[in-house]
Amino acid sequence: MEIENHTQTNETPAVQAAGLAGRNYIFPSSLVIAIAIVAGAWIYTNGYSRQDAPLNNAEVAKLEKQVLPADGVELPVKWGDLGKRMIDAGVIDQTKFEELYAQRGGIDEKTTRLLNQSDNGKIVINQENAGTLLNLLWALGLGNKNEILEKGPMTDKTYGGDASRFASTGGWSLARGQIMDHYSMHKFMSLTPEQQALVESTSKGIYRSCCNNSTYFPDCNHGMAMLGLLELMASQGVKEDEMYKVALKVNAYWFPDTYLTIAKYLKAQNQSWDKADPKVLLGESYSSASGYRKILSEVEPVKRSNGGSCGV
Repeated sequence: MEIENHTQTNETPAVQAAGLAGRNYIFPSSLVIAIAIVAGAWIYTNGYSRQDAPLNNAEVAKLEKQVLPADGVELPVKWGDLGKRMIDAGVIDQTKFEELYAQRGGIDEKTTRLLNQSDNGKIVINQENAGTLLNLLWALGLGNKNEILEKGPMTDKTYGGDASRFASTGGWSLARGQIMDHYSMHKFMSLTPEQQALVESTSKGIYRSCCNNSTYFPDCNHGMAMLGLLELMASQGVKEDEMYKVALKVNAYWFPDTYLTIAKYLKAQNQSWDKADPKVLLGESYSSASGYRKILSEVEPVKRSNGGSCGV
């Protein structure tokens, strides 16, 4: 029996549109553990009391100012004409994309430019556009030709050997035609051997709290989107230390409650979010599902005063 590979508490509009609840996707045996971890996290959150007290609104706002700047964060990469090229290639079907967002109030002017214009400058991610950028980068990571997709865990026989059966592929419903006709099929950017090695090394060190996999195994939308971002940064000469810094800021907008809670945990350990090593925070001990579960065993999760305004 096949089961869905990835459980998300906050699905992107693209995933919701794909109707994943009624579809089957395979996942590696290691992710069975992740399901137990998520369940365990729920138990910790709801079943046990901890020594620390929940934060009040003022305290949450102070953490948000550090972790989720209201003005957003400018990423050190230019978008250029990537949106237009992805539409031309069919990785994004513009009609499907626009119809999806019409149900959510429509596409704003900045996103329209990212989709249709060629002279886009640097990207700014904030609480309002985090979900949209997640989808754009998801398409980029999925469609751009890269050995990680072709020779990495996505095609490893240990995990079924069929890349089409993961949520990051089967869940992308906004392409033209069959999704695997686009999987690692387009050269949206070219990497030198050194840049490719950089993407591979950083991707292995960047985790996400929805499962126990690193970006090197991009079986969900967050992993595939982060892969696309890492490729984009490497192709434009961003250095390793800066890549980790950017990845942490982006992950925070994609998983706001997780990283606000991590910031709270750091404070309890007499550590500062601003001075913490991004590479460490993105690693398995903090950003994986199992790492985050351990943090939840020690601190109450942060409940944000402004709700899910930047939920993915």
